[in-house]
Amino acid sequence: MKYFYTAVITPEEDGTGFYARVPDLPGCFTTGKDFSDTVEQITDAASIWLVFAEDEHPENILKPTAQCNIEHPVDATLTVLQIDTLAYRAKTDTRAVCKNVSLPAWMANLADKRGINCSQVLQEGLMKKLA
Repeated sequence: MKYFYTAVITPEEDGTGFYARVPDLPGCFTTGKDFSDTVEQITDAASIWLVFAEDEHPENILKPTAQCNIEHPVDATLTVLQIDTLAYRAKTDTRAVCKNVSLPAWMANLADKRGINCSQVLQEGLMKKLA
């Protein structure tokens, strides 16, 4: 799934970096050494939050709040994050799992004769279906 949430990024008081949070994702916060790093870190944190929520508590995924309704300090920067949980899963969970599938014998034989990799075809089909 693709999501768009606003992150609130504020400079650390001592000037050594930034603090970021996503108000619509309770407990989703992080820090970074510079602005760019902070955006990367909060995008990663939001991706983890949303992947877990999709798997365990989809009812906790709220609709994004409009930026004009987000409370923030005057020195904060509000930035929109684009989070693609399907892409995040593909990037972070690359382990292979064995799935037993059933095919008609004629189909399996013909695929073998034509050198078709059934696992690859299944993965490609599932990616289309899941996107």
